[in-house]
Amino acid sequence: MSGEADPIAIRVRIHGRVQGVWYRGWTVDLARAHGLSGWVRNRADGTVEALLVGPQREVRAVIEACRDGPRAARVTRIEEVVADHSAEDLAGLDGFQQRPGP
Repeated sequence: MSGEADPIAIRVRIHGRVQGVWYRGWTVDLARAHGLSGWVRNRADGTVEALLVGPQREVRAVIEACRDGPRAARVTRIEEVVADHSAEDLAGLDGFQQRPGP
């Protein structure tokens, strides 16, 4: 049976005015405060993408906060997909980092 403390990995794509408004730095601070591992990066299409790994309750709290983002951001929608725990993205995660875009 799955519980709120069981680790989950969710990849989110945040749409709206989310680049050039300190969204990535804000996400790093928030994710670290919640004890998550993963990363955040800008995408070429103007979205921000993040991989959030940690206890379900903490991951969900960060996703909910991402719906508003930092003060200058204007989030229009968030897409969520469960990340494959065997995926290359999960290998070697050490804390939460800001990554360069693709």
